[in-house]
Amino acid sequence: MSPQDPDWWRQAVIYQVYPRSYADADGDGIGDLPGLTRRLDHLAALGVDAVWLSPFYPSELKDGGYDVADFRDVDPRLGTLDDFDAMVAEAHGLGIKVIVDIVPNHSSDQHVWFQEALKSPPGSAARDRYVFRDGRGEHGELPPTDWEANFGGNAWRRVPDGQWYLHLFTPEQPDFNWDNEEVRADFRTTLRFWSDRGVDGFRVDVAHGLAKDLAEPLRDLGPAQYRGLHDDLPDGTHPFYDRDAVHEIFRDWRTVLDAYDPPRIAVAEAWVKNSRRVLYAKPDELGQAFNFEYLETGWSAPRLREVIGASLETARAAGASATWVLSNHDVVRHTSRLALPEGADLQAWLLSDGTEPAVDAALGLRRARAATLLMLALPGSSYLYQGEELGLPEVADLARADLQDPVWEQTGHGRKGRDGCRVPLPWTSDAAGSYGFGPGGSWLPQPPVFAELSVEAQDGVAGSTLELYREALKLRRKVQGDESLTWFSSPDDVLHFGRSSGWQCVTNLSSAPVPLPEGELLLSSGESPADGELPPDATVWLRAPGV
Repeated sequence: MSPQDPDWWRQAVIYQVYPRSYADADGDGIGDLPGLTRRLDHLAALGVDAVWLSPFYPSELKDGGYDVADFRDVDPRLGTLDDFDAMVAEAHGLGIKVIVDIVPNHSSDQHVWFQEALKSPPGSAARDRYVFRDGRGEHGELPPTDWEANFGGNAWRRVPDGQWYLHLFTPEQPDFNWDNEEVRADFRTTLRFWSDRGVDGFRVDVAHGLAKDLAEPLRDLGPAQYRGLHDDLPDGTHPFYDRDAVHEIFRDWRTVLDAYDPPRIAVAEAWVKNSRRVLYAKPDELGQAFNFEYLETGWSAPRLREVIGASLETARAAGASATWVLSNHDVVRHTSRLALPEGADLQAWLLSDGTEPAVDAALGLRRARAATLLMLALPGSSYLYQGEELGLPEVADLARADLQDPVWEQTGHGRKGRDGCRVPLPWTSDAAGSYGFGPGGSWLPQPPVFAELSVEAQDGVAGSTLELYREALKLRRKVQGDESLTWFSSPDDVLHFGRSSGWQCVTNLSSAPVPLPEGELLLSSGESPADGELPPDATVWLRAPGV
């Protein structure tokens, strides 16, 4: 991959780092940029093309760093701008691109603009950067609408002078008013600021939420508002999600990103249906969008085949490449998801501390490894989440007192939240020093099983999950062809497809062994198949006969 290749992202492997949980260099229990820099050799050995950093900006941590107080600085607990520059230089020296999170829907309530807004009168220019409205009721005592926040509760908070401001997430995350040109100009400045420091691209948080219908009277939505998705509304007409007007914003961004050589890439976090995702991924907008339908598809060959086909078709229609992801900082780790019975309620399972239903850990890891090889064989970009290369499970039994995700409090303890996938990584097998995470403990407690799953415990061990990932990424580079895929005839519970290079992938999602197609075995997610049969919950890569 040439450093100047403008299409490097189309079939890249991108590794997501949640900085506070990756590696802690200064011993305060929180991961930081110097810690990440020291551990970049792990990503180089893994063989990833890029690292994506979740927010590292100044933050009160009311939403794990996604409440940003300054979009053009580093949180002092995580380092300095010099530390950031050193990290980028080291990553680039190792051949690793750098992607950073940008959070354009909202800021922290500690942002200088919002603090100014609170001190300014209704109708002021300072308040117009955000979404302030008078309340309903005789004395304005009721919120302007019934809109619900993603993390629970009403999406409006009242300020002392009686007005209300909109926050689609926590009250500490006031939403920007993207009808305001000053907001638009400031984010253009932010894109340039990080691009000028060598950043290769951006992951756009809540990309579908920026444009809002704020014409009076504001519309109520009624019940069932989780994530704001209303299938009964015509496409593009929801008052604050996935509005058609958002695409003008991203076309403007593309002019900024294309001013660099090579152009900076962007990928949208857009929780929208497949038919709408194509709009965000167009070449004149962000260029790529996350495929959450794939992540949410269960262990079912027919459903996976359908989603894969639709995702590839959508990407082609946009002129983009497809994206694939199994885990991230917002969802239960797939090693645990795939260990649960089909249709299990993940929130109920978390509330039971991972005991109801009981987890078949061996089954979960076996399926997770098979799912990884399936994903990495697909044409397009694969996004990995830190720790999945170790086979880390969700830490579902975190004590209530240790929970820090605002979801726990805002839902009245109805949803446990996302802390279980954010537990700091284990680097060594010794519990002292938080399994190598850092000398001063870790901000979330690590379970004893991390000893046997640590990088140290798996490094160089044949058959370990870490070595499987390393071998898979190395092999993927060698056999990667164009972005086409050809399905082969197979039983209903088996996925079998080939790539243009002669590389084939076979995944057995059934409960019984199936015959292996002819071909040279390149890699297996488990033990090498015996007697010409592929066992259940396994994936193999083959080279087609005669290739």
